[in-house]
Amino acid sequence: GGIDSALVAAIASCAIGPENVLGVLMPSPYSSDHSVNDALELARNLGMAIELLPIGDLMKSYDRTLADLFVNTTFGIAEENIQSRIRGNLLMAISNKFGHLLLSTGNKSEMSVGYCTLYGDMNGGLAVISDVQKSQVYSLCRWLNAGGYAGKVPPSPSPNKKIIPVNIISKAPSAELKPGQVDQDSLPDYDILDDILQRSIEYHQSVPEIVAAGHDAAVVKFVVKLVRQSEFKRRQAAPGLKISDRAFGTGWRMPIAKASFY
Repeated sequence: GGIDSALVAAIASCAIGPENVLGVLMPSPYSSDHSVNDALELARNLGMAIELLPIGDLMKSYDRTLADLFVNTTFGIAEENIQSRIRGNLLMAISNKFGHLLLSTGNKSEMSVGYCTLYGDMNGGLAVISDVQKSQVYSLCRWLNAGGYAGKVPPSPSPNKKIIPVNIISKAPSAELKPGQVDQDSLPDYDILDDILQRSIEYHQSVPEIVAAGHDAAVVKFVVKLVRQSEFKRRQAAPGLKISDRAFGTGWRMPIAKASFY
């Protein structure tokens, strides 16, 4: 139901045919109704198979198991990540059982700043859009809907019916791991974030140079710090497809720990 997953599903359908692609919906109590409906609509548009595996009962099992250890603590990142890791575990089980290749759906913006969960949504054998910034994800989805690719993806069912459901593109991006969550609770707007990331990662610009380009100094330092401290996650990520001059992987060699961030 999210735009990253939608784009990856469309790319996979273009590459190997929708009859060879399986989508898995794993709603939690925090998943919105529109996310499930959007995912079902996308699957119908692409002509791909889909399975529904709700994870609410599994979350309750984890809560019971951890209740004594987590007593007197508040709901936080640990509980949020458990949801992602439940999903990752289910997907790997399907991959093992049927010999499928699990596609990781994280984009370059998320991978850059560590807005992803180890052993959760980072699971996979191929990270399809790990070198595609979030702003590019939106552009690609709009391009697909405008008829930009006429290959194995089926044509739009009607002139007003798009391959990528319009709501997937228009709604605020969210991991949906807690009530009312949106990505911009934790990150700058993606247009700002992506420009800072591109200047830092691909153009090798320093913090002062990025600030001189018009960005707020505190925001730039925050983003650069996130990039540096998230290296340990990227070292454990699935290999990705390279489309930029500087992708994470073989062309990226940074230490996991540094004495200073700037």
